[in-house]
Amino acid sequence: MFSKYKKSSVATATKVRARPDTSEVKKTIAPKTVAPVESAPRTQNVNSLRRPMPTRAADPNSGEKERKRRERMQEIKLELHRGLLENLNLAALERATEAELRTEISTIAGEILEEKGIVLNREDRQQINKELYDEVTGLGPLETLLKDETVSDILVNGPQQIFVEREGKLELSEITFKDEKHLLRIIDKIVSAVGRRVDESNPYVDARLQDGSRFNAMVGPIAVDGSLVSIRKFKKDKLGIDDLVNFGAFTEEMAAYLQAAVATRLNVIVSGGTGSGKTTTLNALSSFIDNAERILTIEDTAELQLQQTHVGRMESRPPNVEGKGEVSPRDCLKNALRMRPDRIIVGETRGAEVIDMLQAMNTGHDGSMTTIHANSARDGVSRLENMIAMAGIEMPLKAVRSQISSAVNLIVQASRLQDGSRRMTSITEITGMEGDVISMQEIFRFQRTGLTPDNKIIGHFTATGVRSHYSERFKMWGFDLPSSIYEPTKPN
Repeated sequence: MFSKYKKSSVATATKVRARPDTSEVKKTIAPKTVAPVESAPRTQNVNSLRRPMPTRAADPNSGEKERKRRERMQEIKLELHRGLLENLNLAALERATEAELRTEISTIAGEILEEKGIVLNREDRQQINKELYDEVTGLGPLETLLKDETVSDILVNGPQQIFVEREGKLELSEITFKDEKHLLRIIDKIVSAVGRRVDESNPYVDARLQDGSRFNAMVGPIAVDGSLVSIRKFKKDKLGIDDLVNFGAFTEEMAAYLQAAVATRLNVIVSGGTGSGKTTTLNALSSFIDNAERILTIEDTAELQLQQTHVGRMESRPPNVEGKGEVSPRDCLKNALRMRPDRIIVGETRGAEVIDMLQAMNTGHDGSMTTIHANSARDGVSRLENMIAMAGIEMPLKAVRSQISSAVNLIVQASRLQDGSRRMTSITEITGMEGDVISMQEIFRFQRTGLTPDNKIIGHFTATGVRSHYSERFKMWGFDLPSSIYEPTKPN
């Protein structure tokens, strides 16, 4: 993308497959005498994420009918789920293949429906079999959203309200849980898989799903109107610099500058608000690190997807229910310094580990990177000062600022704009101290010029006209960037 700135048929027969032998998975179902339930009406998919466009005048009673139909389907699914738990050999599930398990769940569900006199149309039966499989092996109603590639965040506000984020915008999903007990069961299933627990005495928890997605939950009594769940989905596709340039997150000239900055081992802080793309930016910047370097990463929840060969990953751990066993990010960082790293990357700096991070940047671990929560480069520096003060380190303000100015070379500001788009709104260099003040110069910025009628941001990226303070360093490392990339540009 920005290379001009870089350093010099077979046919197969169709076979009818026999049904797999799942006798080990299935147990005998004891016959029960239950009054028949009237058949459900023929309807469309219960959990369709998007409402179909009406083609005729809406029935004034259709909303109430749909609500009752959903409640009925939830009751049928709950009854079938209980039957599955009674009739599945859970110990054999781990050895069964997905096809075997789906077949067995479908068979057992069909037998229970027949036994109870419940009649479902083919579409509803297929949908309920899918949901039962998700309940047994996955995370129930959340499985559909986790598999939806367009969803980046899942936000649960109690059992009946699930919001999702698509392209930076929140929208209400039609997927719901049966009740609070159903939601709590799924939460417990997630946290118990990683050896943690959540209850009234410990009402909040952080965890990581099997696919790497970040999970946070808070239950009652702290969560007043039902348990709160937030899931930041793990992106399987690694976004590189070229991808971000194509998406309009920044320009080729900014990419060329960032390549030189990372390759020449400047210490970089990626600053931004929640959901602004800090981790994505950090992942993309890490692609410029030489494959021969030893990199150690430290995170609360492992999200970074570094592409180098020599990477050691660490994840901090909260205390157990007895208040013991905690391994803080600072503990990981102190230990990392004894493991001969070339670079240290901290997923997010938010507390006392800032002291050790700045010291690492100052003591031979050039090229280290981290992220912080701040709204601008100057706010980022102030936040570093506040974190040092909150760590209980008594240092004169001038000494604190001197430590920051000598450790940090570059602050990259990422922002999520009001239309949901994500932009690298500023690249700022820290050049030293002028008296008691940290001197900074902005090299690139995103200039907003207006708003379209559909509320899309109008703007353009531009250089500020200031030549990089590290130009000579870039040249010494073989990155002779043309002076033209520092020239301001006008909007198209």
